[in-house]
Amino acid sequence: MHCGQVANFKTNSNIPTEKIAIAINSKIKKSIVVKNAEEVEENFHARLSCKKKTYRYIINNSEYGTAIYRNLEYHIPQKLNVEEMQKAIKYFVGEHDFKAFKASGTSSKSSVRIIYEAEVRKEADKIIIELTGNGFLYNMVRIISGTLVDVGVGKIKADQIPKIIEQKDRKNAGKTLPPQGLYLVNVEYEK
Repeated sequence: MHCGQVANFKTNSNIPTEKIAIAINSKIKKSIVVKNAEEVEENFHARLSCKKKTYRYIINNSEYGTAIYRNLEYHIPQKLNVEEMQKAIKYFVGEHDFKAFKASGTSSKSSVRIIYEAEVRKEADKIIIELTGNGFLYNMVRIISGTLVDVGVGKIKADQIPKIIEQKDRKNAGKTLPPQGLYLVNVEYEK
Protein backbone atom coordinates (compact mmCIF):
# COMPACT_ATOMS: atom_id res chain seq x y z
CA MET A 1 0.00 0.00 0.00
CA HIS A 2 1.41 3.44 -1.02
CA CYS A 3 0.45 6.53 0.97
CA GLY A 4 1.44 10.08 1.70
CA GLN A 5 1.30 11.33 5.30
CA VAL A 6 -0.32 8.71 7.53
CA ALA A 7 -1.74 8.91 11.05
CA ASN A 8 -3.63 6.39 13.12
CA PHE A 9 -5.92 6.57 16.12
CA LYS A 10 -8.40 4.45 18.03
CA THR A 11 -12.01 5.52 18.21
CA ASN A 12 -15.36 4.26 19.39
CA SER A 13 -17.15 6.74 17.11
CA ASN A 14 -20.33 5.71 15.30
CA ILE A 15 -19.26 7.61 12.17
CA PRO A 16 -18.86 5.15 9.26
CA THR A 17 -15.23 4.75 8.19
CA GLU A 18 -15.91 6.14 4.70
CA LYS A 19 -17.25 9.39 6.29
CA ILE A 20 -14.40 9.96 8.79
CA ALA A 21 -12.27 12.02 6.39
CA ILE A 22 -15.19 14.39 5.73
CA ALA A 23 -15.93 14.69 9.45
CA ILE A 24 -12.30 15.43 10.36
CA ASN A 25 -11.89 17.94 7.52
CA SER A 26 -14.92 19.88 8.78
CA LYS A 27 -13.13 20.44 12.13
CA ILE A 28 -9.49 21.15 11.20
CA LYS A 29 -7.57 24.02 9.60
CA LYS A 30 -7.83 24.33 5.83
CA SER A 31 -4.03 23.94 5.55
CA ILE A 32 -4.48 20.22 6.33
CA VAL A 33 -6.68 17.84 4.34
CA VAL A 34 -7.54 14.24 5.20
CA LYS A 35 -8.05 12.38 1.93
CA ASN A 36 -8.92 8.90 3.13
CA ALA A 37 -9.71 6.83 6.20
CA GLU A 38 -9.63 3.08 6.54
CA GLU A 39 -9.85 0.53 9.29
CA VAL A 40 -6.61 -1.27 10.13
CA GLU A 41 -5.44 -4.05 12.43
CA GLU A 42 -5.26 -3.23 16.14
CA ASN A 43 -1.44 -3.48 16.13
CA PHE A 44 -0.95 -1.07 13.18
CA HIS A 45 1.30 1.93 13.88
CA ALA A 46 1.66 4.69 11.26
CA ARG A 47 5.42 5.03 11.81
CA LEU A 48 6.56 1.63 13.08
CA SER A 49 4.57 -0.47 10.55
CA CYS A 50 6.11 1.39 7.61
CA LYS A 51 8.33 -0.68 5.28
CA LYS A 52 9.67 2.10 3.02
CA LYS A 53 9.68 5.90 3.01
CA THR A 54 10.64 8.28 0.24
CA TYR A 55 11.90 11.76 1.01
CA ARG A 56 12.60 14.55 -1.46
CA TYR A 57 14.77 17.63 -0.96
CA ILE A 58 14.33 20.49 -3.46
CA ILE A 59 17.08 23.00 -4.16
CA ASN A 60 16.42 26.09 -6.25
CA ASN A 61 19.73 26.52 -8.07
CA SER A 62 18.87 29.72 -9.95
CA GLU A 63 20.73 32.99 -9.55
CA TYR A 64 17.96 34.84 -7.71
CA GLY A 65 15.65 32.18 -6.29
CA THR A 66 11.94 32.76 -6.11
CA ALA A 67 9.68 34.80 -3.86
CA ILE A 68 6.67 32.51 -4.23
CA TYR A 69 8.44 29.25 -3.30
CA ARG A 70 11.01 30.71 -0.86
CA ASN A 71 9.60 28.68 2.05
CA LEU A 72 9.14 25.51 -0.01
CA GLU A 73 12.64 25.01 -1.42
CA TYR A 74 16.20 25.87 -0.45
CA HIS A 75 17.93 28.48 -2.60
CA ILE A 76 21.60 28.04 -3.52
CA PRO A 77 22.71 30.63 -6.13
CA GLN A 78 26.15 29.03 -6.68
CA LYS A 79 25.91 26.61 -9.62
CA LEU A 80 26.14 23.02 -8.47
CA ASN A 81 27.80 20.22 -10.43
CA VAL A 82 24.80 17.90 -10.79
CA GLU A 83 26.82 15.17 -12.53
CA GLU A 84 29.16 14.86 -9.54
CA MET A 85 26.19 14.87 -7.15
CA GLN A 86 24.66 12.04 -9.21
CA LYS A 87 27.87 10.02 -8.88
CA ALA A 88 28.04 10.68 -5.12
CA ILE A 89 24.45 9.73 -4.27
CA LYS A 90 24.93 6.19 -5.59
CA TYR A 91 27.29 5.46 -2.68
CA PHE A 92 24.43 5.88 -0.21
CA VAL A 93 22.49 2.94 -1.69
CA GLY A 94 22.64 -0.22 0.41
CA GLU A 95 22.80 -1.05 4.10
CA HIS A 96 25.14 1.26 5.98
CA ASP A 97 25.72 2.70 9.42
CA PHE A 98 24.63 6.31 8.83
CA LYS A 99 26.04 7.63 12.11
CA ALA A 100 27.84 10.44 10.23
CA PHE A 101 24.47 11.58 8.84
CA LYS A 102 22.40 11.92 12.00
CA ALA A 103 21.83 14.92 14.23
CA SER A 104 23.47 14.83 17.64
CA GLY A 105 21.14 13.77 20.39
CA THR A 106 19.28 11.29 18.16
CA SER A 107 17.74 8.65 20.42
CA SER A 108 17.73 5.75 17.90
CA LYS A 109 19.38 2.59 19.23
CA SER A 110 20.96 1.80 15.87
CA SER A 111 22.08 4.10 13.08
CA VAL A 112 22.07 1.28 10.51
CA ARG A 113 19.57 1.88 7.72
CA ILE A 114 18.96 0.60 4.20
CA ILE A 115 18.68 3.00 1.26
CA TYR A 116 16.92 1.20 -1.61
CA GLU A 117 16.96 4.02 -4.15
CA ALA A 118 18.80 7.34 -4.35
CA GLU A 119 18.60 9.89 -7.12
CA VAL A 120 19.69 13.43 -7.98
CA ARG A 121 17.97 15.00 -10.98
CA LYS A 122 17.78 18.47 -12.49
CA GLU A 123 14.46 19.96 -13.54
CA ALA A 124 14.96 23.46 -14.99
CA ASP A 125 16.49 25.52 -12.13
CA LYS A 126 15.67 22.91 -9.51
CA ILE A 127 17.86 20.08 -8.24
CA ILE A 128 15.80 17.25 -6.75
CA ILE A 129 17.38 14.82 -4.29
CA GLU A 130 15.25 11.74 -3.61
CA LEU A 131 15.94 8.90 -1.17
CA THR A 132 13.90 5.76 -0.50
CA GLY A 133 14.80 3.69 2.54
CA ASN A 134 13.53 1.48 5.31
CA GLY A 135 13.84 4.38 7.73
CA PHE A 136 15.75 7.60 8.32
CA LEU A 137 17.56 9.07 11.30
CA TYR A 138 16.75 12.55 12.58
CA ASN A 139 17.93 15.09 9.96
CA MET A 140 19.52 12.30 7.88
CA VAL A 141 18.03 13.43 4.56
CA ARG A 142 18.96 17.07 5.22
CA ILE A 143 22.54 16.07 6.15
CA ILE A 144 22.91 13.80 3.10
CA SER A 145 21.57 16.67 0.97
CA GLY A 146 24.08 19.06 2.57
CA THR A 147 26.87 16.58 1.83
CA LEU A 148 25.72 16.37 -1.80
CA VAL A 149 25.77 20.19 -1.99
CA ASP A 150 29.40 20.05 -0.80
CA VAL A 151 30.06 17.61 -3.65
CA GLY A 152 28.24 19.97 -6.04
CA VAL A 153 30.50 22.91 -5.10
CA GLY A 154 33.67 20.77 -5.16
CA LYS A 155 34.35 20.81 -1.41
CA ILE A 156 33.97 17.00 -1.23
CA LYS A 157 34.77 14.59 -4.08
CA ALA A 158 32.07 12.06 -5.00
CA ASP A 159 34.36 9.11 -4.32
CA GLN A 160 34.95 10.32 -0.72
CA ILE A 161 31.39 9.37 0.28
CA PRO A 162 32.21 5.72 1.17
CA LYS A 163 34.99 6.89 3.50
CA ILE A 164 32.68 9.44 5.16
CA ILE A 165 30.10 6.67 5.73
CA GLU A 166 32.79 4.28 7.02
CA GLN A 167 34.31 6.82 9.46
CA LYS A 168 30.90 7.39 11.13
CA ASP A 169 31.96 10.90 12.18
CA ARG A 170 29.36 13.68 11.84
CA LYS A 171 32.15 16.28 11.36
CA ASN A 172 33.12 14.71 8.01
CA ALA A 173 29.66 15.01 6.43
CA GLY A 174 28.11 18.19 5.05
CA LYS A 175 26.02 20.71 6.94
CA THR A 176 22.37 20.13 7.77
CA LEU A 177 20.32 21.96 5.13
CA PRO A 178 17.31 23.95 6.38
CA PRO A 179 13.87 22.32 6.55
CA GLN A 180 12.35 24.25 3.64
CA GLY A 181 12.80 21.97 0.68
CA LEU A 182 12.24 18.70 2.57
CA TYR A 183 9.18 16.60 1.77
CA LEU A 184 7.95 13.18 2.81
CA VAL A 185 6.71 12.00 -0.57
CA ASN A 186 5.61 8.43 0.00
CA VAL A 187 5.17 5.82 2.72
CA GLU A 188 4.77 2.13 1.91
CA TYR A 189 3.16 -0.55 4.05
CA GLU A 190 2.67 -4.25 3.43
CA LYS A 191 -0.73 -5.10 2.05
